[in-house]
Order: sequence, then C-alpha cells, then structure tokens
Amino acid sequence: MNGLPHADWAHLIPHAGAMCLIDEVLAWDETTIHARSASHRRADNPLRSDGTLRALHLCEYAAQAMAVHGGLVARAAGAAAAPGFLVSLRAVELHVARIDDLPGALDVYAECASGGGGWQCTFRVEHAGVLLASGRAAVLAAPTCVSTNPQT
Repeated sequence: MNGLPHADWAHLIPHAGAMCLIDEVLAWDETTIHARSASHRRADNPLRSDGTLRALHLCEYAAQAMAVHGGLVARAAGAAAAPGFLVSLRAVELHVARIDDLPGALDVYAECASGGGGWQCTFRVEHAGVLLASGRAAVLAAPTCVSTNPQT
C-alpha cells in the first residue's frame, strides 16, 4: 500500500504529540515500510539536547517506523498490534554525528520478520539518498497479563 498521511495511522502507535517523529508513510507491505520525517528540524523535537539532535536518535526514528509498520500489518489482518518493547540494537552504523542541521526530510526504511513472540528488523535512514544510519533491531511482544485470581 502507498501514501498514508499521519492521521491515518497515528492512533496505531503509542507515540503522541512531538514525540511522534514520523510524518508520513510513503509505502508499506507485509514485510517493509518506507516512512518520511522532517521532525529532526523542529526546535521542539523532544530528543534534542543542548539544541542538538545526535545521529544516535536515528535509531528511535527506525523504531517508530517499525511500530507504525506493525500497526498497519495488524490492522490489515483485522487485528490490533500487540504492544512491543525494543530489546536490542545490533550492528548500528552511524555515518554522521548530528542530524538537526540536515535541510531535507529523512527517509526511514525497515524490513521486519515476525516470529518467536517478537520481530527482527533491519533498518536504514537516509537523507537525500545518502545513508545516515543502519542496523538491526529486535522487538519483543509485551506479555499478556492474565489474572489467576478468580475474583478479578
């Protein structure tokens, strides 16, 4: 599927307000997503520290794209996505020190496979076709809480 505005999927993820870093979904299918964001240029970006947004925060952009992807895939299947926790980042490569000074939008790509109670994803973030960051992420589905007390 292609071209989804923020309002179409924002309710599918827990991130809200300025902390929702993704602006739009350009394309997605069962295993991949291509999202775009210009939030790195906003002065109110909650990840800024001392007026700077460091490249390490690109991992959060990727994680949010993965969350959006999970929500879209679940919705397409007639379900709601289970909450998940980012449990590891591996083989992360950062090719710049900061991103707040980049003039254009960021393109965020992720490819995810589910299994074993979670998802394994590879990601990359680009600016104007130049690779800024890449890596792998593991997301673990939140455990379902079941009461063993018959009175609850």
